[in-house]
Amino acid sequence: MKMHVGINVTDLQKSIQFYEKVFGIEPVTVRPDYAKFLLDSPELNFTLNLKDKVSGNQVGHFGFQVDDVDEVIHHKNRLEKLGFFAREEMDVTCCYATQDKFWVTDPDGNEWEFFYTKTTEHLQNSDQEGCCQNDHS
Repeated sequence: MKMHVGINVTDLQKSIQFYEKVFGIEPVTVRPDYAKFLLDSPELNFTLNLKDKVSGNQVGHFGFQVDDVDEVIHHKNRLEKLGFFAREEMDVTCCYATQDKFWVTDPDGNEWEFFYTKTTEHLQNSDQEGCCQNDHS
């Protein structure tokens, strides 16, 4: 089984360039109004669909959960070297867990998180309600 995510974009070429860098691969299909990336790890069929207008982030966010903090740092450094601004959040409490993470934003405002969950202890003294609020403008 492979997960599929399709997102709407307003500038196909800018989005292709962004996702080539984030995923580290080129799309397998490119048409005037469409592009498809097939990732092996994680198994993902990810498509870009050109639209005249996209109003903001249509989902909460997307993300990659990695195995350790070294992998978080590896991807952060890799993407910063490619010219991305990576917003770092280390040792934060989010979604009832303590995490190390960073965020990048695609050309249409969709946020991508690379994160490592350090602990999922019951966070009794947390003042958060549910999951993190993605107010990362």
